[in-house]
Amino acid sequence: MDKKSAEAHKATHLLHSLDEAVFRHPKKILSIIALITLFFAYQIPSVKMYSDFADLLPQEHTYIELHNEIKESFGGANVIIVGVEVEDGDIFTNEALEKIHRITMAVDSLPGINHNLVASVTHRNSRKVWMTPEGNVNSKSYYDPQGGEINPEALAQLRSDIVANPRVYGPLVSPDMKMALVKAQLNEGQLDYVKTFNEIQQMRIDEGAEGFKIHVTGQPMLVGWAYQYLDQIIEIFLFTALIMLSLLIFYFRKAYGVLIPLAAVVVSSIWGIGIISLFGYNLDPLGLVIPFLISARAMSHGIQIVERYYQELNKHADHQLSARLTFESLFRPGSLGVVSDAIGLLLIAIGSIPLNTKLAHYASLWALCIIITVLLAVPLLLSILPKPKNTEIKHNIFRNVGFACAEIISDQRAAKNALILAAVMLCGGWYFSSKVVIGESEPGSPILYQDHDYNISSKSVNDSFPGSEELYIVAETNEKGGIKRPEVLAALSDLQKHMLLDPEVGGSKGIPDLVKQVNRLLHNDDPRWTQIPNDQMYVGGLMFTYMMSSPIPGALNEFVDTDERIANLVFYYKDHQGETIRRAIHQAKEWITANEGKVEGLEIRLAGGTIGVTAAMNEAAYETNLWVLPLVFILIFLMVMFFYQSLAAGTMMFMAMLFATTLTYAYMGVTHMGININTVPIIAVGVGVGIDYSIYMMDRIRAEMVALQDLNAAVRKAISTTGLAISFTAITLIAGIVMWVILSDLRFQSDAALLLTVMVILNGAAAMLLVPSWVLVFKPKFICEAYQDEDGVIHA
Repeated sequence: MDKKSAEAHKATHLLHSLDEAVFRHPKKILSIIALITLFFAYQIPSVKMYSDFADLLPQEHTYIELHNEIKESFGGANVIIVGVEVEDGDIFTNEALEKIHRITMAVDSLPGINHNLVASVTHRNSRKVWMTPEGNVNSKSYYDPQGGEINPEALAQLRSDIVANPRVYGPLVSPDMKMALVKAQLNEGQLDYVKTFNEIQQMRIDEGAEGFKIHVTGQPMLVGWAYQYLDQIIEIFLFTALIMLSLLIFYFRKAYGVLIPLAAVVVSSIWGIGIISLFGYNLDPLGLVIPFLISARAMSHGIQIVERYYQELNKHADHQLSARLTFESLFRPGSLGVVSDAIGLLLIAIGSIPLNTKLAHYASLWALCIIITVLLAVPLLLSILPKPKNTEIKHNIFRNVGFACAEIISDQRAAKNALILAAVMLCGGWYFSSKVVIGESEPGSPILYQDHDYNISSKSVNDSFPGSEELYIVAETNEKGGIKRPEVLAALSDLQKHMLLDPEVGGSKGIPDLVKQVNRLLHNDDPRWTQIPNDQMYVGGLMFTYMMSSPIPGALNEFVDTDERIANLVFYYKDHQGETIRRAIHQAKEWITANEGKVEGLEIRLAGGTIGVTAAMNEAAYETNLWVLPLVFILIFLMVMFFYQSLAAGTMMFMAMLFATTLTYAYMGVTHMGININTVPIIAVGVGVGIDYSIYMMDRIRAEMVALQDLNAAVRKAISTTGLAISFTAITLIAGIVMWVILSDLRFQSDAALLLTVMVILNGAAAMLLVPSWVLVFKPKFICEAYQDEDGVIHA
């Protein structure tokens, strides 16, 4: 049997017959695509754009399970911290105390606030406790808003009373007494970030006065700031669209070259946003880079098709034949590239972060839609449109990139040098990749720039206080009232001492401290009695005494639950950098391991608060990164190997991905960009997107080898044709991305854009230089011995 006959290749002959059938009914198929587009367009108005804090949390992580259990009683990670700073003197003036109280009341009235977890020096829960001459324990608020002006002597006494209370002096009043904190928790089910942010900002305006600074930090404020830049994001999209349009006009200077790729973007975007609506998902303001990238990839595929169409028109007078040949040349490698994109996106769902799971579901389907909306629809559209009058491909500056690369990789010697250089860069990349940190690499939030109001506020608060970032460690006993057992309290006190060995810990708060303080108070304030009693009943009496001294119900709620079975220990840190969090969790686990089982019925659970929640997010991001990239590599390797029936083809793509990804991590290590829930999706998507270029190049070299039967000539021809489209699509994508760097006030978007730019450049270089070099040096059989059957399908 003739190996080139249709009989020898039944599967590909069937696919070729389907291709011909598709092009016999282009109008019918395009009408179906148009109807589906109208259906998806109808869904778009119901899509909402908002952030949901719960979507950021890996719900299956043990730390988040604990967070969900205790957030209503002890508090969660949605903390608002307001720092009222006095520029001259200290806070112990009538004007300053009145301002702190007004701000406290304003925070207490925020929407969704947990009123039981508001803390301030002027709040009714902050109280002076003392023993009367009759032996009774009494208490009163430090500040009485109805008490009128306080005289200097009373202010001096107030200062002394607060200094004597370690639960206020340090946690709520700074050691230099120049700043007071107002802290509050928001209930996660009732979060309204925009309203909360607007009310806080209005409070800052209302209370702003000469001699005072008002700092605000916390997760709700961070999300609120992100919402403030939605209009700016829309402006960036418009600028990006104008730049891409300008580049298309400059590159093609033809109506088809401009309008058809734009139409492909519009249609694929309508399908993508419609899919989001059908899933019932929301668009997150911080996650808009991924949808933008998918749309840009749709344009890239459209540009590849139109470029190839004009090349075919210069060979064949029949424009319908040119459209069909373009389809047959690009549909299979294009589909392979699109599926690679979709795999990178879908595998993000492996992690336990709901935000990434949602993104993986809709973005992977959106990417797959490009097969229909671009790879199929554009050639069909070109086949029914009138033949363009001017088919000449004019030279422009962008085309110089392809020609220059063709000159660089001119022969086998140059190819070997290119591969050696790539190997050296790969070794250097591995070294710098080791510098990448898990989590944040600097204080403040990486979502905003360091000179942003939010990060300045965070720095001011952390410079003045033991720390605004809290780690919750929960002690759980197996019986009601178990926390009152002296051996339990002694163990918790020892845990506190162990955690305080870390110089980054600014302080702690827990039930052992309270028991010691009340015990000392009941013994005439003798410091020798700052100890835990040996009798459980006596401990219970001390806790009851403290509770009864307060007219406010739930005086012990911040320390223990109502059954006195669970206690919360709080530790204060100055930042939530990756290194700080790892050290904190390691310190806690070290004590738990050393003391496990020593106290019967006691279990220590990690971890809550902002530190615990961030630790869970960092660990989830690390695990996702650990699984996603190897799986992306393996699956793309297997797909390419199966598609081309060649181990060499899969190996070539694997090496291209390895080169680009390793140097991407090296860039992250050099720029101190951490691996977190924001960067992991960008990296995974970048790998899938970047491999498109290499697939297109490899496929074109094979096609040219069949036509020219000269490997050097085939490589040069491929680089100077397909390479032109690759370089232009890469430049177009970078030109669009760079607007995020120049215009965005959200640092995360700028960093993500820079990361994507680096990935695009590296993947473009791999496709334009390394893939041709690999072919010239190793001469893989699936290229060098390729042939064309009678249907025009290429085989190895």
